Parts: sequence; structure tokens; C-alpha cells
Amino acid sequence: MPDACCLIPETMVIKMNKYEAVIGLEVHVQLSTKSKAFCGCSTEFGQAPNSSTCPVCLGFPGSLPVLNKEAFRYAIKVAIALNCEIQAKVKFDRKNYYYPDLPKNYQISQYDMPLAFNGYLDIGEDSKKRINIKRIHLEEDAGKLMHDPDKKISYVDYNRAGIPLLEIVSEPDIRTPDEAYEYLTTLKAILQYLEVSDCNMEEGSLRCDANVSIRKTQDKKLGTRVEIKNMNSFKAVSLALMTEIADQESKVEVNVPIVQETKLWDAERKETLVMRSKEEAEDYRYFPEPDLVPFIIDKREVYNIKAALPELPKQRKERIISSYKLGEKETGVIVSDRKIADYFEEAARIYNEPKAISNWITGVMMAELNERSTTIEKLGFSPKMLTELIQLINNSTISGKMAKGIFKESIEKKMSPKDIVESRNLKQISDEGELVNIIGEVINEHKKPVEDYKKGKANAFMFLVGQIMKKTKGKASPEAINKLLKKKLEG
Repeated sequence: MPDACCLIPETMVIKMNKYEAVIGLEVHVQLSTKSKAFCGCSTEFGQAPNSSTCPVCLGFPGSLPVLNKEAFRYAIKVAIALNCEIQAKVKFDRKNYYYPDLPKNYQISQYDMPLAFNGYLDIGEDSKKRINIKRIHLEEDAGKLMHDPDKKISYVDYNRAGIPLLEIVSEPDIRTPDEAYEYLTTLKAILQYLEVSDCNMEEGSLRCDANVSIRKTQDKKLGTRVEIKNMNSFKAVSLALMTEIADQESKVEVNVPIVQETKLWDAERKETLVMRSKEEAEDYRYFPEPDLVPFIIDKREVYNIKAALPELPKQRKERIISSYKLGEKETGVIVSDRKIADYFEEAARIYNEPKAISNWITGVMMAELNERSTTIEKLGFSPKMLTELIQLINNSTISGKMAKGIFKESIEKKMSPKDIVESRNLKQISDEGELVNIIGEVINEHKKPVEDYKKGKANAFMFLVGQIMKKTKGKASPEAINKLLKKKLEG
């Protein structure tokens, strides 16, 4: 039975006054190329098992790999965006190990001469915290094992074997689970802006391993590190780190040695389970890939790729704050996803109300996206529909409260907000004469609350407002009601 580390609640806050965590992250990014890293097989997700394979990605004798140029260009884009030095000479190596999902019994990767090194990524408000990037290298993915516990049998699908992977290895500069979470979300945004990966963790196109150790605060010497795998969300990374740090702290307190090992994160039980002892580089018996000759990177190629880079999240955030006069926090939410940032700017072009648009996106719309576990482009509510809804509020056709219901109905029925208002006769009553008559009726029908209000009971006023809304079936303008009712009561 594998040993499990101590269990902690998700809301636990780790006290780091006596110890500090030292965390490094290894992020594996599946590049969105149409073909695999070293052969022409399709990388399309969801194909029939083992239907996208060939002698090259299966490692048949006599087959020869050829580097995918688009994967190489994508890797260079990421390296430049992460402020890395690009290697002048590149070579590939064989990383040797046996596992059923590795058809060749080795993985084409890079060892001592990675594609890029010495980069950095700034996180936090005003980018105050710098996380250094140790290396970025290009390699191929392994296949996928699928287990049937009832039949006690495992299957392997080699469709994923050979898909281009970019491994981004940070220095151990991260100190808390929150910093790890922010590093990952910042990195994901950059990758999406570069359009090199869809970063879909559910489909395995973005995976993360974490190395974590603890040491006494102010100590310089690193502690024994533990690697954690099998984390399928950024939230899981944060929680797994919290759990492991708490476990290591409890062991150190009673003088139990930390063992260098690899653990798996069990999301259901919210605990880490020992998988195996941690391997070192010599365990993989790296040697140069004989079928791929080393090559020199053309500096002009790097220059052209750099010149064609899109606007990245940090620059876009600065521009949006300056151009639309939005706050730092709300802009951070908007630019964290390129599709959401595109949506915001398209809506702002249609209707010059950036603050209202921002409030809707970061409030009601984000809540809806989370509830439906979907993306803004799949929601079915276009920027034009949002601006139409805001205009209906601004010209007093509907109230803000009505707008939230219309927003949901618009998504469900795939109708524009304007069409829903017209088809259901939801237009807000704002005619003063009509409202004065309704207010008079309510005052006559509810003498006691009127007297209570005159005696200084504020709740009585809200009761009367509620009765007016009831009579108008929620169509009355709240602003107009408040103004006219107060005038009537105090007149």
C-alpha cells in the first residue's frame, strides 16, 4: 500500500514563518502543429486509437525522423517571449527508459544543449516577482495508457506518441503555492497569445510537474526535493503543493528524514501517493540522437520570428489600462485570456462604454462561464449582443436586474436581447404619469407602512417599493420609483 502524505483542507493557509518552500515547475506544452514532431502523422485529438501512427513514431527498424519545422518555429516563439537566450547550435538526444506507452523504449529529447536557456517570467502586481527560466527544450510525447479495473487489463493508444512537446523548466524561485498558481496562469496566457498551443489540460495539451522542498527561513542550502505528478489543473497544483509542504514540515518537526521520490496527486482523496524513487539524469542514459544531426540556428530566422510576435498579455494590459481608463485588477482578468480580451475590445469598438462592458465581462459573464465550464467564444453571446444589452439599460428600456435574466435567456434561446424584450413585452415602465398613479394606489392600499415610514422606519419604504414592483410585474424603473415615491411620501 503506497504511503500517503498528511491530508489538509483546501482552505488551509500555510504558515511560512519558520520554514520556506522552494518550488520549481516543469511545464509540458503540446504544440498545436498539424503533424507530429518527427513524422507526418496527424495530431488531431479524438481519433480512433492507434489510427494516427506510422513506422517513425512507432520506432520501426530503418525508419528515420525528420524535425517538424513548424514545431521548431513555435518553440523559438515561446523562447523569445520568455526572454531566453537561443542556443546557437542545437542537437537532440535519446532519453532511454522502458514504459509501455513509449514504443521505441526511448524518447527523442534534448539534454545538455537545450533549444533555449536563461529566461525569466515576471508575475505579481506590477510584475514585482521574477521567476527565472532554467531551460526550454523540444521533445516528443509518449503514448497514453488506459486502464480497465474491472477486467484488470490496460490498453495503450500510440496516437499521442510523437506529438511535439515543449518543456519549460523554471528555476526553484517559487516560494508559495499562490506564486506557483500565478506563474502557471501567466505562462498559459502567453502561450495562448502566441497561438502555439490550446493549453487544454483536460485533453493533456498542458501538463505540469512540481519539484518541492522546504528549508528553514534564511537558510541557503536546498532541502531534499519531492516531485509531484498527475495534476490536471492549476488549482490541483496549488493544493498538491500545500499538501506536500505541510507533510514535509510535519516530518522535519519530528526529525523524520525527507526521501527523494516521485509522488502522484490523488484529486479525489486530496493527497499525494508515493509512486517511485526519483530518477536522476544518469538513470536515463542520455546519448546524442544518431538519426538527427546537430544544426546551427539561423539568426535571421530568429529575428524574423521575433519581429512577427503578437502583442503579449503584459503589453496588452498596459495598453488597455491607458486606452480605456480601466483599473489594474479588472484589466488583469480581461487580458488573462486572449479570447476574452478580443471580446472586450470588439465590444468597446461597437459601443464606447468600456467601463460598463468590463463590469459585465468580469462579473456576470465570468460567473456564467465558470458555471457552464465553457469559453467565451462557445457561450453564444456575441460582443454585439452585450453592447445591445448595455444600451437597453442605459436608455432605461430595462433595469439592471432585468438585464441579468435577459442575458441568460438570450444564451438559452439564442436570441438577441432586443428581440427578447420585444417578444415578451419587457420594456421598463418609466412614464412618470403612469408610475404616479400606481404609487398612489399602493399608498392607499398600505396605510400602516406609510405611517411607519413617516415615523422613521426605513424598512417600510422598501416594502412599498416592493409592492410597486409587484403591481408593475417588475417592469417599473427602480430609479424612477425611488424618486417619485419619496417625493409623494414627503410631499
